[in-house]
Parts: sequence; C-alpha cells; structure tokens
Amino acid sequence: MHGLHLTADLHDCRCANQWFVDAKALGSACRQAVLAAGLHPVGELFQAFPATASGPGGVTATVLLAESHLCVHTWPELRAATLDVYVCNVGADQSPAAHALMDCLVSLFQPQRSERNALQRGSLTAQVAC
Repeated sequence: MHGLHLTADLHDCRCANQWFVDAKALGSACRQAVLAAGLHPVGELFQAFPATASGPGGVTATVLLAESHLCVHTWPELRAATLDVYVCNVGADQSPAAHALMDCLVSLFQPQRSERNALQRGSLTAQVAC
C-alpha cells in the first residue's frame, strides 16, 4: 500500500445551503469533481439525514474510486463540512488528481476557515510481518 490521504475541515462555509442538505445535488457535484480530476468512480452512496432539534440534517456523500475513495460529511447547522480524499499511488502517482479533487470541493463549499492535512500512507518498499 502506498498512497496520499488528504483531509479538510471546512468552517463557516458561504456556499448555497443545498450543498449541506441535498444528497442528490451534492452527489452530482462530487461525481463531476471526480471525473474532472481524472479519477474513476466505481460506486457511490449519497445519504441525507433527518432534521434534529439543532436544524436540518446533513449529508454524507461517498464515491468509491478505482484509485480509492472520496467522502464528504456536512453539518448544515454549523455551516461546516469535512472532506476525505484517498488515492492509491501504486502503479501511477495519483497525487495531482487527489489535490485537484480536494481543491474543487473546497471551492464548492467556500469556507471562511479551513484546516487541511496531507498524509503519505504506506511505503513502496514496506514488507508485511506477521
């Protein structure tokens, strides 16, 4: 295993409310962003959650990629979202595509504040020991 795992915590987002609560719209945006980044979707699940006393329910959008995955979670009551992009880099370096996908989704939410992280996972020379 060898890959790049990107995360972003987005706060005080200025985007349209639909991106927080409309699973179909967010799913479509995720699918388009994946394709624009040159990645290959192989499965998807877009789930809206019911409203609570705190406000409307959020959405989880997951796109399974041939290269690994994308996952988005929203909190409309906080105007916040978390993004998770993981790509496998065995065979080809998918890092530029992962960054392009992340940048596209961050732009969609228009956060006033964000924390972004990148983690190199695994090693091309790692050996499994039992």
